[in-house]
Amino acid sequence: MLIKPTAEDIQNIGFYLGKIIVGLGFIMFLPMVFAVTVQEWNPAFDFLIGGSVTLFTGFSLTKLCETTRDLNWMQGMVMVSLAWLAAMFFGAIPLYLSGHWNSFLDASFESMSGFATTGLTLVQDLDHLSYTHNLWRHLIMFVGGQGIVIVALSFFVKGLAGAFKMYVGEARDERILPNVIHTSRFIWMVSIVYLILGTFALGITGVSSGMGLFRAFFHGACVFMAAFDTGGFTPQTQNILYYHSLSFEIITIIIMILGSLNFKLHYYVWMGKRREIFRNIETRTLFFTILATLFITLIGLNQLNTYPQTMVLFRKGFYQLISGHTGTGFQTIYANQFVDEWPHLALVGFICAMALGGAVCSTTGAIKMLRIGIIFQALKQDLKIIMLPERSVVMQKFHHIKDVFLEDKQVRSALLITLSYLVLYCAGSVIGMLCGYPFLESLFESTSAAANVGLSCGITDTAMPSVLKITYIIEMWAGRLEFMSVFTLIGFLFAALRGK
Repeated sequence: MLIKPTAEDIQNIGFYLGKIIVGLGFIMFLPMVFAVTVQEWNPAFDFLIGGSVTLFTGFSLTKLCETTRDLNWMQGMVMVSLAWLAAMFFGAIPLYLSGHWNSFLDASFESMSGFATTGLTLVQDLDHLSYTHNLWRHLIMFVGGQGIVIVALSFFVKGLAGAFKMYVGEARDERILPNVIHTSRFIWMVSIVYLILGTFALGITGVSSGMGLFRAFFHGACVFMAAFDTGGFTPQTQNILYYHSLSFEIITIIIMILGSLNFKLHYYVWMGKRREIFRNIETRTLFFTILATLFITLIGLNQLNTYPQTMVLFRKGFYQLISGHTGTGFQTIYANQFVDEWPHLALVGFICAMALGGAVCSTTGAIKMLRIGIIFQALKQDLKIIMLPERSVVMQKFHHIKDVFLEDKQVRSALLITLSYLVLYCAGSVIGMLCGYPFLESLFESTSAAANVGLSCGITDTAMPSVLKITYIIEMWAGRLEFMSVFTLIGFLFAALRGK
């Protein structure tokens, strides 16, 4: 029997949701200050309006639902799911006011794509979008990559009860440090240090390519935020192809790989334990899955001799593969080239790469390497059980920061999340086909949305049906939160309607 949510449940959820919305409102004033600095007055008013509406809503919720009670697991999960939907809605306000999105739905699609670090875009005339709105597109990607709750725990919410429940609800089940608040701040410290280094490297590369100083470093900061947070937004319509720079592409490959690694692994490397990179099950699995999917993709590309020169193959084939596997979504080819120039086998290998993703507790999406590694370890264990004498006791272990013995609950969790992703990929592709798009292209776009990749083969466009826009928004949201908090919200709503 389902128990109907109580007034106390709603009060707790509303209070902490208000806290997160207040944090988001304060973040909106960063681009407003930037707009005043670069004298973009209309964008400044867009963010003044958006920030004011967001702060008013957040403060109103905290006053109406004021409480000192702790969050329980159900409330924490529901609150996180709602926080991401709220972030999408409020984050879309300044985008819509810019006039570069045809509807509020399109602006909401862009906002969810940014927060979920996906990178699919419906912006109109991106090349003439203001610096301020472009900064916001990439800033929400930077915030979303670290996690909306991470931002709140780090800067805006002090001594928050139920912090760990919110942290887990945002698909982060590994604490780097014993305290969740300290873990959140470490994640931000790593991200900001890399931001400074990455912006400098990309900015210098831009200047050496002939860009002006301000423009080069602005593009460097935006591209870094999208690369490290494995998003896919760029300040120009042509994406990474715009820069026509091998150095730029190599630097972004390094940043994409860094963003796809577990923050806990970053911590151990920073502590001088560099051997962990080579011992960890995630990095090993990532290496083998990159090789496997690259092998399939290269065989496909060679069928039609799509890129006969080695350097062109690296810049067009390997770059796309790394971008897809890390969940970044940067492109050095046009979207329609996937359909017009890539054979089906190459697309299949590429879709598999997007579906797999990077490491847990990273900025990437999709199934993730730890789960793939655990599933293979379980298969290995079962093979040993079959082959060894019946009286044998088989204990399988793997190395993930430390040696871990394989347990049934780990395998069950890995298989459940993997199955959920596969169902989501397929469901989105079926809806795409119902909207009139071919199967492989629908599967490509659905996988890209649900795995938070952001690469497009041409389906994502302002002209696509609204039902498909809403489908991709749901996929980006559910894929980023890795289902459990989304399932909890669905159960909460069902209990509210049918519970006793």
